[in-house]
Amino acid sequence: MKVNVVVTPKAAVLDPQGAAVRDAMQHLGMPEVRSVRIGKFLEIEIDEKAANLEARLNDLCRDLLSNPVIEDFQVHGLESAK
Repeated sequence: MKVNVVVTPKAAVLDPQGAAVRDAMQHLGMPEVRSVRIGKFLEIEIDEKAANLEARLNDLCRDLLSNPVIEDFQVHGLESAK
């Protein structure tokens, strides 16, 4: 099964890369773009039969794939494993 993890900066954290992309998009003919947030997308293939899958994957996201001080993460695709 495939699980998708999306890591994004917390709302209160400045995103200079996102601001640069927003400015470039506006300059290139999309003045209606108001905000861009840059993050990470991970597609992870796992064995559905693994024990404690949801808790271990959340721990992995918190400890390795994101910086919990400045980033949030969402895990998508675990619903089918339940």
